[in-house]
Amino acid sequence: MKPIIKVENLGKQYRIGAREAVYGTLRESIVNLVRNPLRRWGKGNGQADESFWALKGVSLSIQPGEVLGLVGRNGAGKSTLLKILSRITEPTEGRVELYGRTASLLEVGTGFHPELTGRENVYLNGTILGMKRTEIVRNFDAIVAFSETEKFIDTPVKFYSSGMYLRLAFAVAAHLQPEILIVDEVLAVGDMAFQQKCLGKMRDVTNEGHTVVLVSHSMPIVSRLCQTSIWLDAGRIKAFGPTEEVIQSYLSTQQNLTAQYVRSVTEKAPHSQVFITAARLRRSGDEEEAAALLDARMGFSIEIEHRVLRETLAWVGFVISTNSGFEVLSATDGDIDSYAAASRSPGIYTSVCVIPGNLFNAGRYLLTVYAARTSGGRVEIFEFLENVLAFNIENSAGIGTYMPQQRKGVMSPKLEWKVKEGSESTATSRGLFPQVLA
Repeated sequence: MKPIIKVENLGKQYRIGAREAVYGTLRESIVNLVRNPLRRWGKGNGQADESFWALKGVSLSIQPGEVLGLVGRNGAGKSTLLKILSRITEPTEGRVELYGRTASLLEVGTGFHPELTGRENVYLNGTILGMKRTEIVRNFDAIVAFSETEKFIDTPVKFYSSGMYLRLAFAVAAHLQPEILIVDEVLAVGDMAFQQKCLGKMRDVTNEGHTVVLVSHSMPIVSRLCQTSIWLDAGRIKAFGPTEEVIQSYLSTQQNLTAQYVRSVTEKAPHSQVFITAARLRRSGDEEEAAALLDARMGFSIEIEHRVLRETLAWVGFVISTNSGFEVLSATDGDIDSYAAASRSPGIYTSVCVIPGNLFNAGRYLLTVYAARTSGGRVEIFEFLENVLAFNIENSAGIGTYMPQQRKGVMSPKLEWKVKEGSESTATSRGLFPQVLA
């Protein structure tokens, strides 16, 4: 079978600090020359250009109807690869062959004109995809129903929330029948119910024989949707094969993650009301240092530091998963009713959750943190930082250590037991339980 996507020795090089070439006005050219008078002679003055390869030597082929997952840490080259496949960015070297109509969803609202209404943007996107007007009309009602934007479809999209943007953009990309659907991490925003709806739609798309290329930091999503996955690391393919094997290899390398994650002060805040600034793990009773090695017998705490940019109803939470991506435990500070109901004013907050001892079995775990709010009966995600921390729980002298092998399961709580001498029949014969007459 002929592949629908074929990539050969693909590479993309960027110059640090350089801007993409644009056609500016004479005034802009003069301003740039005044601001950077030595740029064009930089090399002659010992200022060598710095460059790096976002992708290097990437080769792959994808068959029609295949769902390919891309995993890897931030900066690994995943988004760059998708931009090249979407023909947004040209490669520095190598070759890409696409044999089908391609729709891309790389950022919330990609391809939307802010001054146009939702209705007009649907027709505009369909035209860009090469759809005939009759095809767009035939799918229009399904797009609007799926996106749940009926009341606002004739409103300019510049007034849409990020969740409305996402719903309409995904609905357009999925319903206008592209042979190739390319989806970046946009499903990390928006409400959880719609995320599940999107996953179901992507399954339908692949069942119809279409091809999907998906980037996600959520290993459970990749596992459920993708038969084959690629692990990108520093712009190169580290592993390529069955999804479960690739995920296991990728997660097993998260050894260098620590018990403390601090957001760079230079990182631009997202267009949302809440911005997570740090996450930490601490042993119970130790308020001085973060710790990645924990005792199963002792409790520990999870701290989520966050900045509220605009007053809003919001809550922060976490998900603990195993090294294989199995989600074990989740909680939010909204579980405390007074926190869930109170609006948070702009400022810095730290939410602390205490995990009791004798709860987890020994093993390696990953921590995801997120910020969200409930709006109109939906959960809207502001931030979702996947696997920012990794930690080990050791059980050197705790529950089950009398056994020759580690006990099964992720949880290993110390439960209440009562041991009585004799069996129930013995107890009954002794008059400890009432007799049942025939």
